[in-house]
Amino acid sequence: MAGIFPSVEWVTSFKDRLNNDEQYARIAKNWEGDLMFDIQPGGVLTEAVQIYLDLWHGKCRDAYIIDDQHAPEKEAAFVLKAPFPNFARVLQGDLHPMQAMLTRKLDVKGNMPYMMRNVPTVLDFVRCAQDNTNALLGE
Repeated sequence: MAGIFPSVEWVTSFKDRLNNDEQYARIAKNWEGDLMFDIQPGGVLTEAVQIYLDLWHGKCRDAYIIDDQHAPEKEAAFVLKAPFPNFARVLQGDLHPMQAMLTRKLDVKGNMPYMMRNVPTVLDFVRCAQDNTNALLGE
């Protein structure tokens, strides 16, 4: 069951979604790199939320909201940072993820050549995130 983005329920169901999606497993079979969503306040979100995802060869080995109990041991290979409304537009399909990155509506830190060589993986990851989102905070 998908949850409201961004919530603990959403993160848990997204991990399950990635681990049970055969298409994602096939397309992302060579992906190596963890990821952090750094969701900044904006719109209805009043406090920043950070989500950590350990992605490895088409599977999500771990996923959680970063807080006092859950903190990554190292900096994620990729950090996607944007105000909540920009993340929401991508999840709703109103903003293409590659356009969001290229226009800096979604700031990306990490190995951009690696990400650009793996655009199909990135797009299928976003497809899974969109399919996993049944509501956004404030809806």
